Amino acid sequence: MAREKHMNEFSYDRLKLDCEKETNRLTAFISEAVGRRLRKQGAVVGLSGGIDSSVTAALCVRALGPDKVIGLLMPEKDSHPDTLRLSQLVGESLKIRTIHRDITPVLTGLGFYQEMTACLQEVIPEYAEGWKWKISASDISEERVFTFFWLVVQSPQGEIIKKRLPADKLLRMIALSNFKQRTRKMLEYHYADRFNYAVAGTSNLLETDQGFFVKLGDGAGDFKPIAHLYKSQVYQLGEYLGLPEAITRRQPTADIHPLSQGQDEFFFGLPYQQMDACLYGEKNGIPPESVARAIGVDEEKVRLIYKQLAHRRTANEYLRLPPLGLEAEDLELEGQ
Repeated sequence: MAREKHMNEFSYDRLKLDCEKETNRLTAFISEAVGRRLRKQGAVVGLSGGIDSSVTAALCVRALGPDKVIGLLMPEKDSHPDTLRLSQLVGESLKIRTIHRDITPVLTGLGFYQEMTACLQEVIPEYAEGWKWKISASDISEERVFTFFWLVVQSPQGEIIKKRLPADKLLRMIALSNFKQRTRKMLEYHYADRFNYAVAGTSNLLETDQGFFVKLGDGAGDFKPIAHLYKSQVYQLGEYLGLPEAITRRQPTADIHPLSQGQDEFFFGLPYQQMDACLYGEKNGIPPESVARAIGVDEEKVRLIYKQLAHRRTANEYLRLPPLGLEAEDLELEGQ
């Protein structure tokens, strides 16, 4: 009975890693995956200045050596100023080769900025060049399991306008924004082909499980060393691997839209520590009331988050699926 009660209780100790053991396991995996299974000579990592790509790059350095890792710096004109600075900091701290490719000209050529401005003005006619914008999600406690989205714009004078986003406009804006991630991944594979390297995926467990990635964009990779790790565990590894404090103390940001926002505001609805706890609880059958006590939120909210996690996992299953097709042996031929 005591053991059953213990298994039904959540504490953050459940997410604590043996960082030395996990690092050894991951470096062995990367070495095996890149060298033997993929038969490549090194790894390409797209650096964003965030914890996930930084830890991925650090693990690759441990496994392959700094001379076998390339970090790509791929900002665009709406990227946060810290993106390039912190990406460069990671490259310098790991002593790897970095390549800076601003993707603004590619996005301009695709008509991204022009079409996005037109879409923004259809929702908020006051929007003009020089304004900043973002998409924010409803709080789960406000809207139950279903998530609604708002467009928030800010004038150069600081005026804020917020309007609910119709579904067709949301889809259009997401489709446009996905240009960024797919352009970056195109460049990663370009340099991987050029140097006979493998592309490292940088998504963590929460992102992979819930579909917070772009298919054939940031969700793509030849190997994915941290896809099984909760975000808080990635931070633990970052400290163990000696990454700069500017990286290990930085809060996750989406860095998708010009107006600053965190990942919790855009997609998850809670800080990553609490979302990790909820995901762990939901996946391991821990009662919502136990998680609610541990993270300091209302029990009903955790119940709703459990439902939303299951709903998103199902709704976004297509993102994780390989291309669908038929098996050759099932082909019926005349004359058989």
